[in-house]
Amino acid sequence: MKLWGGRFTKETDKAVNDFNSSIRFDSRMYKQDILGSIAHVNMLGKCNIIPLDEAMLIKKTLYEILNDIESGVVSLNPEAEDIHTNIEQILISRIGDIGKKLHTGRSRNDQVALDIRMYIKDEIINLSEMLINMEKTLIDLALEHLDTILPGYTHLQRAQPISLAHHFMAYFQMFRRDIERLKDCYKRTNVMPLGSGALAGTTYPLDRYMVAKELDFETISENSLDAVSDRDFAIELLSCLSIIMMHLSRFSEELILWSSHEFGFIEMDDAYSTGSSIMPQKKNPDVAELVRGKTGRVYGDLITLLTVMKSLPLAYNKDMQEDKEAIFDAIDTVKLCLPVFTNMIKTMKVNKEAMYKAAQGGFTNATDVADYLVKKGLPFRDAHEITGKIVLYAIDNNKPINELTLEELRNFSPLIEEDIFEEICLEKCVSSRNIPGGPARESVLEAIKSAEKFLDDISNDNRNR
Repeated sequence: MKLWGGRFTKETDKAVNDFNSSIRFDSRMYKQDILGSIAHVNMLGKCNIIPLDEAMLIKKTLYEILNDIESGVVSLNPEAEDIHTNIEQILISRIGDIGKKLHTGRSRNDQVALDIRMYIKDEIINLSEMLINMEKTLIDLALEHLDTILPGYTHLQRAQPISLAHHFMAYFQMFRRDIERLKDCYKRTNVMPLGSGALAGTTYPLDRYMVAKELDFETISENSLDAVSDRDFAIELLSCLSIIMMHLSRFSEELILWSSHEFGFIEMDDAYSTGSSIMPQKKNPDVAELVRGKTGRVYGDLITLLTVMKSLPLAYNKDMQEDKEAIFDAIDTVKLCLPVFTNMIKTMKVNKEAMYKAAQGGFTNATDVADYLVKKGLPFRDAHEITGKIVLYAIDNNKPINELTLEELRNFSPLIEEDIFEEICLEKCVSSRNIPGGPARESVLEAIKSAEKFLDDISNDNRNR
């Protein structure tokens, strides 16, 4: 039975039914659909749009249907057009014509807009909690490696020595911005569209604010045309998820490089690695590689929704049914990646000796030689040129700078004295960069303190939603 069949004299072709149907993917919104309907019928009864006793019967039956679906007593009908039709048909089968009154003052257009907003609101909280859990892991790793020194890179070339804690906290900042973006996206999702009808509202005296309050929306939509045709909030979410995956992919790329024999900085736990079917020595970072690969999938979901929406006239169009698979796939993919990635970095083994040895090579303390000369009164450009000549000499003689003798160094500048060796040791190179945001131990501890406060604040915000 279709809810819109009165206008038609022929049955819809079965192939068209299958093509038109969305139940195979929108069935996951059954809870949001039922709770939205309960709020709607509560309002219908209290506004005397339908008799209060009938509204209470519909409400009671909807709760029973919700419990029956969640307990497995009731299965959704795969032949029904969508989740909204499915729930309404079950309701009518149980209480007869009274159930048909549920849809008073409502269209599937504003109904689906409500459901998807409710669904995304719930998932933003879930995603935020997963990111918070990963951020806590990054803080734990940073505290463990405050004094672990490795080379920092630019252009994938060794640049300057930093602490591993500082490196981990760089990723903390990326994921912090992701959490903030999700929080901001939540604001624009938290707008209640029900009451917009198909596109032009309704003649019934609906109390939209009552429904918004019951469903925990901050406000109501201000234009009925926009309310049923807007998917900006979903596109914004997919943009947020794409950036999250980009950050995960960048992190994965580094871990893949670091776990290679050429780097040897880390070793993945056996539980987060795989082997080769032919080469018995292999230990492959497949988890990190899959996260990196799944990033393209989420990007594709974003492009899908942008393309679906790019030329749609107002108001609702059936094209918009294509939003859900992209939304659900992106959410599912990120939710799949975040916990496994968190556990992967939590269990990986860090090779501190290999990191320190790498920091000793590549002349990562060259900038500190230049800074030393500047502190002795030399202009920076001159100090830079002299240091470059020192590096070239060290390369020709196959020595790191700190293994050159004082006499060799003084050939380049008489300003160089014995104290240079203390100034250019790796530990001093890191510890002397103690400005806010720098890699020195005290600076990183301050960053961790700020990070912990941020996580406390955002966790409190999530609990209060």
